[in-house]
Amino acid sequence: MIASVSKMAQIIDLFFESESALSNKQIAEMLDLPVSSVHHFLKTMCKENILMQDKNRKYRLGWRILEWSNKVMYQQEMNEKVAPIAANLVNRFKGSVHVGMFDNGQVRFIFKSVSPHSGVLPTYIGVTRFPAHATSIGKVLLAYNPSFVKAVEQHGMQKFTKNTISDIGDLKKELQVIHKQGFAVSNGENETGTFGIAAPIKSYSGQVIAAFNFVCAVDYIQEHNYQLILNEVIRSAQIISREIGYITF
Repeated sequence: MIASVSKMAQIIDLFFESESALSNKQIAEMLDLPVSSVHHFLKTMCKENILMQDKNRKYRLGWRILEWSNKVMYQQEMNEKVAPIAANLVNRFKGSVHVGMFDNGQVRFIFKSVSPHSGVLPTYIGVTRFPAHATSIGKVLLAYNPSFVKAVEQHGMQKFTKNTISDIGDLKKELQVIHKQGFAVSNGENETGTFGIAAPIKSYSGQVIAAFNFVCAVDYIQEHNYQLILNEVIRSAQIISREIGYITF
């Protein structure tokens, strides 16, 4: 399995190092591999849209490579834009800031900043995943991308606490409210027992590609001005959206 992944990575590299279109035979010769073995890899990569064949039966990079590169650019660009905005929140309030993206029914964090006076949440960039239906970020992404809901159903809606929404009908009702109001909250709905507020981050096309949240202890949000923190989260997400190209009219 590892060897196969390595060979596919080598094939992709060829398109960046030499010609933009290569034949099966050319790829085999460049990698010093049997033509039949290379054909097997190419067939699989075309099936996954990593490569495509042109009218001359030569192979070119497929749309999936572009999709991956766009996501990487979004992440890099967002990290640069998010850092000072996140610093403002974690210095003013006791909690953590995250930026998350949807990943097959779950949320994967691509940015994290923690208040020096806050307990560190068990989250790791690019590694930790949380269920979308039980997190503020996840519910924002679902509310603005209805097609994602099917993946949540397939993944399963585990009930982590008494507050977790585990019924798909109830979730869809809440998603409608979230879409209308422009933000989502998670009140002790996952295993961390925290309170989260999230707002959407939009790309230049208006698509919600990520969400920005502030997470703190449940008792902290009760002691401090909930509305103030909510306004700051929404404002921060709007600023980030504008910074990465979203234009409001």
